Amino acid sequence: MGMWRTAITQHLGHETYIRGYRLLDLVGNLSFAQAVYLILKGELPTERESRMMEAMLVSVIDHGIAPPSAIAARAVASGGNSLNVGVAAGILAFGSAHGGALEDAMKFMQEGVASGKGVEDIVSEYLSARKPIPGYGHRYYKDFDPRTKRLMDIAKALEFYGKHCEFAQAVEEEIAKQKGKKLVLNVDGAIAAVASEMGFDWRLGKGFFIIGRVPGLVAHVYEELTTEKPFSKRLDEEKDVEYTGLPPRELPPDIKKI
Repeated sequence: MGMWRTAITQHLGHETYIRGYRLLDLVGNLSFAQAVYLILKGELPTERESRMMEAMLVSVIDHGIAPPSAIAARAVASGGNSLNVGVAAGILAFGSAHGGALEDAMKFMQEGVASGKGVEDIVSEYLSARKPIPGYGHRYYKDFDPRTKRLMDIAKALEFYGKHCEFAQAVEEEIAKQKGKKLVLNVDGAIAAVASEMGFDWRLGKGFFIIGRVPGLVAHVYEELTTEKPFSKRLDEEKDVEYTGLPPRELPPDIKKI
């Protein structure tokens, strides 16, 4: 028995096989989204699954220069690092408030649907414990997340709008009822619901966001490296920083000896 085991890729002679399919046969016959589906799920996607996967990945390809991942990627690149280092820094910026919620949202939705509990009770449990409900709320979008609406429309058109999507939108409505304030189903939550409909394990959640957002990070780092001067993102500390510490002061005489 070998030291490592994998069911993903095999080398036979000079040929590489991905999930049993010859790599050279995949090249030119599968789109990138189809290849992603295959390598994650182990089987070729149907036309419906291909289109849904494509929509999910494109929906998170970028969201501007303000998100923590773009700032981190560009700041690290600005320090004189190479493209791969900047992109890695951007990925490491993903967390529970940015990108990382997708995994938690998939787990929440899959367990919520499987539990058979009413949405009212599930939301009440979270709000009573003051626990954030993953996949809901957005810094900018207060009425609805347009990416969510688009994905849900596509899910309906492709017949992927099932019990997880219904659950996700019912939770959004129930939060507004119980909290008296709307927390929108964000794009993480929308992808979580659709990916759950497609039968993906919740532990792949962060992977969907990483795969979708990396091209955006590559573009940001490349732009930083080719159009900006190194170390060009330094703040003007008098204009851009509010200091909240103590004012300038002298060392006590017994300490200041030189």
